[in-house]
Amino acid sequence: MPPSQISAVLCLPNCQKEQSVHLTATRVTSSESVDAIDYLNSSQKLQELLENNFDKEKVSLLVEKSSYRLTIFYQGEPVKAYPTVFGTAPVGDKFAEGDRKTPEGIYRVRDLYDHPEWSKFIWLDYPTPQDWQEHAQAKLAGDIPPQATIGSEVGIHGVPAGADSLIDQKTNWTWGCVSLKNQDVDEIYTVIRAGTLVEIVP
Repeated sequence: MPPSQISAVLCLPNCQKEQSVHLTATRVTSSESVDAIDYLNSSQKLQELLENNFDKEKVSLLVEKSSYRLTIFYQGEPVKAYPTVFGTAPVGDKFAEGDRKTPEGIYRVRDLYDHPEWSKFIWLDYPTPQDWQEHAQAKLAGDIPPQATIGSEVGIHGVPAGADSLIDQKTNWTWGCVSLKNQDVDEIYTVIRAGTLVEIVP
């Protein structure tokens, strides 16, 4: 654990979670088919939906795991949604390295760069102090082994070339990252920056 995060983690019993900023999200219900989920403005180019001189600081992302959906928000309003897939163990929060789960919480983009296999990589600041707290609590509860590590290198990226079917078929294939079609991650990449807020919910 980085020394800079120790004080935040030590507030275990009384920590307050960062509040959701995407209050207009539409969550999938138990009676709704995942196959029937609507992807807002899916046929339109993202740049056409944003203002000519849009401010990257006003862009945020919401990832809804149960809906297999990533939505771009601008000034708090949803603009466009994309189909996504996740780690091979898609249900539940990430507590340890190797559990193949996609973390849940509020994150910031740490960095963005081209990726040789998956087009782009949008690197998130996992683990946050909240993730360290949950990791420690899971150890105390016996839910993960005492020697378990928390993991890192979680982000949003594309798929191997020619593998868009992984997204179309909702095949959860990653080690815990969020994955989109390459054309979609390429489009998102152009409107975000280091520091962009990314919220991942169940």
